Amino acid sequence: MSTASDSRAAFLLGLPRHERAAMLAAMDQRQHQSLRHHWRLWAHAGQLPPHGEWLGWLILAGRGFGKTRAGAEWVRAIAENDPQARIALVGASLGEARSVMVEGDSGLLALAPRGRRPRFEPSKRQLRWPSGAQATLFAAGEPESLRGPQHSHAWCDEIAKWDNGKAESAWDNLLLGLRLGERPQVVATTTPRAVPLLKRLLDHPEVAVTRGRTFDNKANLPPRFIAAVRREYGRSALGRQELDGELITDIEGALWTRALLEACRTAAASGTGGGWSRVVVGVDPPASAQGDACGIVVCALGEDGTAHVLADASVEKASPERWARAVSRTAQGWQADRVVAEANQGGAMVESVLRAADLSLPVRLVHASRGKTARAEPVAALYEAGRVRHAGQFPALEDQLCGLLAGGAYAGPGRSPDRADALVWALTELMLGRQAAPRVWLS
Repeated sequence: MSTASDSRAAFLLGLPRHERAAMLAAMDQRQHQSLRHHWRLWAHAGQLPPHGEWLGWLILAGRGFGKTRAGAEWVRAIAENDPQARIALVGASLGEARSVMVEGDSGLLALAPRGRRPRFEPSKRQLRWPSGAQATLFAAGEPESLRGPQHSHAWCDEIAKWDNGKAESAWDNLLLGLRLGERPQVVATTTPRAVPLLKRLLDHPEVAVTRGRTFDNKANLPPRFIAAVRREYGRSALGRQELDGELITDIEGALWTRALLEACRTAAASGTGGGWSRVVVGVDPPASAQGDACGIVVCALGEDGTAHVLADASVEKASPERWARAVSRTAQGWQADRVVAEANQGGAMVESVLRAADLSLPVRLVHASRGKTARAEPVAALYEAGRVRHAGQFPALEDQLCGLLAGGAYAGPGRSPDRADALVWALTELMLGRQAAPRVWLS
């Protein structure tokens, strides 16, 4: 049944975009409220489905672009207009699917108009719309749960965050079950990361791709947020990925690749413990307080001989007293049994500054006799052999690792790979140093 707001929305949608924007701007709050569920009035171009025939629609954009809202509004339109729709909602975990896709500020429950809101049954992981359409929640981390169920549509959120070892299996099982209705479709929304599944979708001939930046949605974001992220991240690699929605690719000849780092990723460490046989803090002191960062990276050796990168506690533009205190706090917080600090810049001064911050700090100074890349090569080989794991995400550290090139050069970001150098010192101490326990490794 058509309503006055439906008629008003139809009239506005028939106007050129600039005239529509002017009329919406002139309306009062009550008029806005009556039109708030007419999504096409408010969406920017990147949030609307592409024209033509497509199996998949990939929204690859920066944070705050409105990806979640776009995915939820697409699902709502399907559910309200197709009583036979059977929709899969796939998140990295069931908890994320529920908290973001269903119950979040831009989730399906918040967006639904009164009288057309779906009923959510958490015990069954299902939503049921008054139209008869249904949606079921799934976790990408449990790909076998997608084996068997049939669907007509699917929305997959933050696919670049899915467990890298299970992401492609989850996607394949989903597609094999996408066989109901005349035109099965799937929407995937994500901030880019160089993972195999995302690269696969970008190469798929039946996947339409929408790219976007955080600033494309600036009309709906607080000005202070926009100013803060511009100031903090600018054109850094992290900013290009998280704000500009750019897929950061590998540098030719790099010792580390994005795929290599994703393959070694595990869940973030919550604190001390974990059954570590040793914990080491690697430190790459800065030459001056106005120059590079002080690299401070925590690594631990597991009982199985695998090393784990636990934390990047590096500090920027810090005085000697400040970075020494940061090293002390980090060593105490992770109960480190060794702090390995490069002494090429400052020599005995490095040890004296650290001792001043904490007299009991278990410091060992190391002197670099080879270049940074030469020291990094045997550590990169440990990654290739599967003997190092990253406990969570370390964007700034990983950007530096991917900038170290075979042959001695560093391609950035920044002037110096301070964080990467601290990691190299810590892993050398744990895995390659003379004190490492002898082991026999079977291939």
